[in-house]
Amino acid sequence: MDHSKSDFTQGSILKKLTLFMIPVLGALILQAAYGAVDLLVVGRFGTTAGLSAVSTGSQVLNLITFVVTQFAMGITVLIARYIGEKKMNSIGALIGGATVVFAIISAIIFVFMITLASPISTLMQAPKEALGLTATYVRICGAGIFFIVAYNLLSAIFRGLGDSKSPLLFVAVACVINIIGDLVLVAGLHLDAAGAAMATVFAQAISVVFALMLLFKRKLSFKITKHDFKINSHCVRALKIGLPLALQECLTQISFLALCAFINRLGLEASSGYGVACKIVNFAMLVPSSLMQSMASFVAQNVGAGDEKRAKHAMFTGMGIGLIIGVVFILVLFKEIYLQAFLHEKAVILQGYAYLKGFALKTIVTAILFSMLVILMVIIKRYGSWYKDLFKHFLYVYRFLTICQFNHMQI
Repeated sequence: MDHSKSDFTQGSILKKLTLFMIPVLGALILQAAYGAVDLLVVGRFGTTAGLSAVSTGSQVLNLITFVVTQFAMGITVLIARYIGEKKMNSIGALIGGATVVFAIISAIIFVFMITLASPISTLMQAPKEALGLTATYVRICGAGIFFIVAYNLLSAIFRGLGDSKSPLLFVAVACVINIIGDLVLVAGLHLDAAGAAMATVFAQAISVVFALMLLFKRKLSFKITKHDFKINSHCVRALKIGLPLALQECLTQISFLALCAFINRLGLEASSGYGVACKIVNFAMLVPSSLMQSMASFVAQNVGAGDEKRAKHAMFTGMGIGLIIGVVFILVLFKEIYLQAFLHEKAVILQGYAYLKGFALKTIVTAILFSMLVILMVIIKRYGSWYKDLFKHFLYVYRFLTICQFNHMQI
């Protein structure tokens, strides 16, 4: 690997941030394509109940995946800081400790999703016709949660090391596997929602194996020993960084789950339309998410090297990138024609489009919020109350747009 490309302490901020962000965005797009492909195949070859089950079950899976991703951001930030501080010997202990912690988290989630799949589906108010299929989807995804968590941890490690291309490579392989799995299990064997869940889990398992192969084959500037696999001060430090992000993401996703549960009460048409619209929204939200993950490495490495001015400049550069791409997404992606690729019933399409129109402006505000959140996470102590006040005002705007979104849906 060319270490000059992973050194963010010098060179053009815009060029290096963009080059690092593009593979991150590509990997997130492919990862989001899992759910989109599931809905596409189930919508064409499955049942309306199966489509509702996948849309509801994937909301539960999104809650867990996104929270774990934000939790793992602490690993990304701390690895990048250690690189900037030239403390390479600490990285092995950090990765070993993080592996233990995330294994424990996986075990807890596994038990939770397996034993409470039916109550979760009921709580989500899945339509009667789709209740059993939703529980099955949640249970199968819960059985494969170890792979899902492991993938996100490995991605965080790679990005902390300044490598955003490897995660793109192994998620691309997994995406192909998922498409093949959906076609075989849903279109071929007619397993409906259960087939979609199996394909997703199998694809994630392949991505984890591929990621481990890449990690072991590359020349690392640090060593990981068996003594590193324990809860230590390094992983605790990383968790302190990632925990606030995870809690913030958890609250955001719970609000989406509450909206999903409320819409499910309106019946299969509303449930299916909302589920497909959410997948399109998820694609739009990948831009601020990729910015946040990219800037975490960029900012933390510069903070570790003592160049906080450059870190601050990176934040404003990220905001500019997010604003531009956010506007493009509104003009291109938020259209009824994309819903027609997934759905063939006009009433379901109209339900989904109502949600898309209500969400559009939030893509721009989110890009700003996520960029600010990175600085808030890494070096907020240096800037004082003015930065917190600015962040708070943007948060008020975000909440106002959420209220407008609910009104637009006429729920």
